[in-house]
Amino acid sequence: MPTLSSGLINKSLDRISRKAVQWGISPSRVGYRWVEKETVPAYLHRKGLLHKKGYHETIHESASAQNPLPCNVKNRNDLPDERGWWGYSFRDVPTRVSGETFIATLPDCKVVTSINPADNDFWVAILNSDERSLELNQITFRPWHARVLRSSPVVEKTDRATWFLERVYDNHSHWLTAHLPKLILLKKRGMLNDIILPPESGRTEAINSSLQMLGINPADYRTFDPARPLLVKELTVMGTDRFRPELLQSVRDEFSVHHSEKPHRRIYISRAKAARRKLINEDQVWPVLEKLEFEKVFMEDLSFMDQVVMMQQAAVVVAPHGAAITNILFCRPGTHVLEIADLNFPNPNFYALASAMGHHYWILNAESVGNMHPLEKDLQIDPEAVKVTLAEIFNYRS
Repeated sequence: MPTLSSGLINKSLDRISRKAVQWGISPSRVGYRWVEKETVPAYLHRKGLLHKKGYHETIHESASAQNPLPCNVKNRNDLPDERGWWGYSFRDVPTRVSGETFIATLPDCKVVTSINPADNDFWVAILNSDERSLELNQITFRPWHARVLRSSPVVEKTDRATWFLERVYDNHSHWLTAHLPKLILLKKRGMLNDIILPPESGRTEAINSSLQMLGINPADYRTFDPARPLLVKELTVMGTDRFRPELLQSVRDEFSVHHSEKPHRRIYISRAKAARRKLINEDQVWPVLEKLEFEKVFMEDLSFMDQVVMMQQAAVVVAPHGAAITNILFCRPGTHVLEIADLNFPNPNFYALASAMGHHYWILNAESVGNMHPLEKDLQIDPEAVKVTLAEIFNYRS
């Protein structure tokens, strides 16, 4: 007699659970196999709270950018238009819409954290009082959250908390561009008291150092327990756009060491010590850079403070695609940024970041090497292309 596979059984259970929830059954009664999703404004509107004082405040309205093309691109149509998993493309950056910035306080919410077993990435979900998933940037309900809820011990409870963490907060780029801006906004508004921090085991050196630079001592704050959901009577959340200029520029302002000297250093960020996306012909490219008095740096060898100071002194930054480019967040306006990347897998984030910070952005298309996922492939670039582009940079007149 034929038997059903576990995959078919799970799909059937998911379909039944979805119907049950749509008929009014609580998601918890069906093992959270399906939950409805809604935005924070939609939830507050449904509850009649959207326009009541203290529940929702818009800090920045949605706004369309007016960003320049990369300095070595003449026509917008020459930019890749593939949006991939980023939700926008290189071609979108010149007029990209920055979403609303808001702060909202919500009653009786449950925060659930979990690790995606497929790639070990951190994810967070927030369930409102009706057990619907609140949809925020990089915050959403996933199947592995259901497993946590089905197997978790007693839920932790607290009266008030402010949640600012998103997916993969421990990634260097995500921490700098998605999380620090939130903390700085909360600091300016005197709202740091109830923040929930990552546990010590989940905090990198950059996280700990940046918290210290903001005057935040982790010992004074509650941390979340990855194995236990947190039930909060009054939960404050933030809606932000990761590439909102006002938010990103606040990080540079907050971390400025106020050097009076004019930016002068020429920095090449090497990935030679990285596990992936190395520039495999760096030995051919480096003589071009060395002749022009570039410094070769390995970000993993520098403290966070040293990285900040170095980037504030930089006039030109050259780097193959990687999280370390995020440190241009600390460069002063007008810095030249040359990214070496495979435009067959076009990640527009550093173009958007450079634009938001007022930098001159340049892009060189590299050839990827290998048969693995594009995120894993190494790169190689024609040294002559680097030489020509650097000549353009040093002769640039805005």
